[in-house]
Amino acid sequence: MNKPIVIALTKGRPLSQLIDLLARLGIRPKDNLKQSRKLVFPTNDRLVQLMVLRGMDVATYVEHGIADVGMVGKDVLLEYGGNGFYEPIDLDIVKCRIVVAGLVDENSLPRRIKVATKFVEVTKRFYAHKGVQADIIKLSGAMELAPLMGLAHRIVDIVETGDTLRANGLEEKELVAEVSARLIVNKVSLKTKYEDVQDIIKRLGVLCP
Repeated sequence: MNKPIVIALTKGRPLSQLIDLLARLGIRPKDNLKQSRKLVFPTNDRLVQLMVLRGMDVATYVEHGIADVGMVGKDVLLEYGGNGFYEPIDLDIVKCRIVVAGLVDENSLPRRIKVATKFVEVTKRFYAHKGVQADIIKLSGAMELAPLMGLAHRIVDIVETGDTLRANGLEEKELVAEVSARLIVNKVSLKTKYEDVQDIIKRLGVLCP
C-alpha cells in the first residue's frame, strides 16, 4: 500500500487561500483546519494528509522529508535558504512584497544605518548587494515602532496594502522582493513517491500556469 502524501500548509492569513486551492484539486480536509487542535489532518483522499504549520516550519518539515510537499510564502524561502527541496511552481496567491520602509520626513541617513527586521538574512544580502553598511536589529513584530522610537533608521518588512506604514508616518523606500505562495517538494519524495508527487505538481501547474 502506498504511503500517504503529506502536504504542509502555512497557518494564519494564507491558510484560507491554500485550502481553496487544494479544493480545486479535489482535496478537502475532514476537519476544520482553523479550529482543530490536531497536527495531522486526514482528507477525503486516503492517500493525502495535511499538516498546518508556521511558515518557517513548513520549509523545515519539507526539507527533512517529514512532509513531502509544502505551500509557503516566498518570503520564508528567501530567509530560510535551505537546499533540501525544489520550488517548481509559483502558486500566484497570497501576494505581497518585502520592502524597505522609513519615516516620511526622515533625516539624512548616516553612512552606517540601523535596520530593524525579522528577515535578517534577506536584509543582509540586500544591503551587501547595494554596498551599504547596515547593522541589523532583529525584531519579531511591531516593526513600524523602530523608526518612530529611534531604534532603527529603516525597517525591512512584509507589506500588502501599505496602510499600516502610512498610519504610522512611514513610507516605502525600496522594493526588496515580490512575494507569493510557492509549492516546494522534498527532493527524496520526488524520487520515492514520484507518480503521486508529480501528479500534484502537474495539476497545480494547470491551475497556476
